[in-house]
Amino acid sequence: MRNKALSLLGLCKKAGYLILGFDETARALEKGKAELLVLAADLSPKSAKEIIRLADRQNINAVRLDVTMEELWYTLGKRAGILTVTQKGLADKIVALTRARQ
Repeated sequence: MRNKALSLLGLCKKAGYLILGFDETARALEKGKAELLVLAADLSPKSAKEIIRLADRQNINAVRLDVTMEELWYTLGKRAGILTVTQKGLADKIVALTRARQ
């Protein structure tokens, strides 16, 4: 699951459908561009609570991956614990992966 999730996130980034970081994600949520909020396993509870609150206002799903910020940094080239997928099809695939894991 980890490798598939990381591969999908890498694909999202290459295709221009991935937003990294709290501030950029907050802006995407406000503009209605977000399809899915993705949180790293080691994201602080305070940051997670704040961004999930913003996502809930826009009825955007949030998933927490079993992937650390360090692993995301290695895969995506930027250290971030909060990511936003802006393309529905890819967002749905990531959600399906997280459900299959449960």
